[in-house]
Amino acid sequence: MQSWTSNTPLQNGQYIIKRAIGGGGFGETYLAEDTEENRLVVIKTLNREQREKPDFAERQRKFRKEALDLSKCYHPHIVQVYDNFPEDGLWAIVMEHIDGDDLAAYMESYTAENGYLSETEALRYIDQIGLALECVHERKLLHRDVKPNNILLRRESKEAVLIDFGLAREFQPGQIKSMTAMITQGYAPIEQYERRGDFGYYTDVYALAATLYNLLTNRVPIPANYRAEEDVKLSPPQKFNQKISDKVNAAILKGMELEPVNRPQTVREFRELLGLINQEVPLISSCGMDYRKLRDYLAQGKWEEADEETERVMLAVAKREKEGWLDTKSIDNFPCEDLRTIDQLWVKYSNGKFGFSVQKKICQGLGGTRDLGEIWEKFGDKVGWRKGGDWLYYSRLKWSKNAPIGMLPWLVRGSLVGVSVFSRVETCKL
Repeated sequence: MQSWTSNTPLQNGQYIIKRAIGGGGFGETYLAEDTEENRLVVIKTLNREQREKPDFAERQRKFRKEALDLSKCYHPHIVQVYDNFPEDGLWAIVMEHIDGDDLAAYMESYTAENGYLSETEALRYIDQIGLALECVHERKLLHRDVKPNNILLRRESKEAVLIDFGLAREFQPGQIKSMTAMITQGYAPIEQYERRGDFGYYTDVYALAATLYNLLTNRVPIPANYRAEEDVKLSPPQKFNQKISDKVNAAILKGMELEPVNRPQTVREFRELLGLINQEVPLISSCGMDYRKLRDYLAQGKWEEADEETERVMLAVAKREKEGWLDTKSIDNFPCEDLRTIDQLWVKYSNGKFGFSVQKKICQGLGGTRDLGEIWEKFGDKVGWRKGGDWLYYSRLKWSKNAPIGMLPWLVRGSLVGVSVFSRVETCKL
């Protein structure tokens, strides 16, 4: 099992390696071409050091299992897993290729010209990654390596995407568990310095808070082990950047408490301390449409009412109320401002589980729209619209937040409408 070089074909030529693009403590990463889908992808494998371990087979099993778990986290701010396959005894994970720089590189370029990142911009990225982590935690997984280098910014939309799940591990809250002691100085909490640590959601909270510290001060925080061993206090971020608000300064310090019990216990609690939970989605419309009723239904978790209201407002915006359905022409011309408002409301109040952008990403992960019939059936299975090979009636859908990711809105249930909406989502850069 050797490292792959440029032009190496994999899976009978479906993937062609272009070049190696990185490596870490566990993995090797390659840029490759998916010849069937005509797109660039990223392929990751365990590295040479891991392949020489006596328990390599078990490490590969965990590597693949964690990738399969991650593939269920369809979220606009999590890198998408497309495929996995064995090649000469080595398992490979195929992931979305994101055109953009990591947050560390962006910070270096930005601060050289403009000084500190604004609190508003930094909080936007932290909120997006926070939502991604909540999705990861719902799967009983910890990322364990949140840092600016593992956050990519899409070049055009500047949306933050969490990548590199090489340290991700399954866990049970409240249990002491043995985990590999790999750390990134400044971002890893004290429990990660021990192989058998008291891990929990708060483990990723510390790293998320440390990332915000870095974004607002352009400094890597003092490592947790040094703080503990030398009894050194963490300097408040306001010491370096006086434009940081008292609320955000206090939230960062709370999120970076040495003792896990003293931190916010969940990412949502940390986002609440930052004042992000109550931030309203701006109800922008190009034609004066009132989205308050949709917002209120979603805020109250009235998913069926919200779904019906979504159809009503979209028909009204498209001036298709009389027809009672959207055609491809009306979708292709649907105002981006309104589509963005509707999508952001769904994503916000479902914590990233529902929304057109979420559905589009699921469909892309199944192979896009090249083979519409087969892929649309797989999509229906994935989002809970089909059961046992049959499409479900509207009345049989599961109207709760525990419904499958991407189940709502139901408006895109027809394949032609769905593909048109997803195309418009792409055009509008949602």
